[in-house]
Amino acid sequence: MRSFLSLLQFTTILPLGKPQEFDQFARHSWLYPVAGYVIALLVAVPVFFITDRTLAAAVAVAGVILLSGAHHFDGLLDFGDGLMAHGDHEKRTLALTDKYVGAGGIAVGLVITLLLFAGLHAATSIISALIIGEVCAKFSMAFLTAYGTPFKEGMHSYLHQYARPWFPFLSILLCIPLVFLPVTPFQLVTAAIVMILCPLSLLVVSEKLFRGINGDVVGAANEITRALVIVALALT
Repeated sequence: MRSFLSLLQFTTILPLGKPQEFDQFARHSWLYPVAGYVIALLVAVPVFFITDRTLAAAVAVAGVILLSGAHHFDGLLDFGDGLMAHGDHEKRTLALTDKYVGAGGIAVGLVITLLLFAGLHAATSIISALIIGEVCAKFSMAFLTAYGTPFKEGMHSYLHQYARPWFPFLSILLCIPLVFLPVTPFQLVTAAIVMILCPLSLLVVSEKLFRGINGDVVGAANEITRALVIVALALT
């Protein structure tokens, strides 16, 4: 229970009482998908009562960003700056880790947010797409936490030292309840493929551009994976 509370205190802004010791979650980072279920179900409550699809999709986008305190969205903006920066890995890493948000971050943030909104709007069931996308996004974070070599000291390096190579496989098991949602097996397989390819691609790109992973890249993985999984669901 303490690991679960620590997870939610890290991934959401929910008022959950006394802060738990962070290492309670760090030792069990494979629990990430559980936070995906919690966030998606809480956001699904207001979405369920909105009949207009455009407004429902907008509320869903706002809900997942705000409920997480925009923590991972901030990582997406920083990742965008590093991705769009010119120069060697040192200049890219500086753009990734500085406190300013540049045009690259804004551009990537806009693109991913637009894809997320469009995917939700086009999905047969906004709530099902929201749950699948959010859970898959959290798997992406568990994947990079376990396999992403840190290039600096920080939140990611702290979590990485406790992570074990089999953690993502435990995270996959937590994704199994998604089969009970009203989507086709083909859609689930497509979502699973995207769920794995997204963090794997970010791992390869980040190793090349930044010589490793930090918390910004992990946060970006959450936002990018969620959007692309939902788009994939809408297209299948």
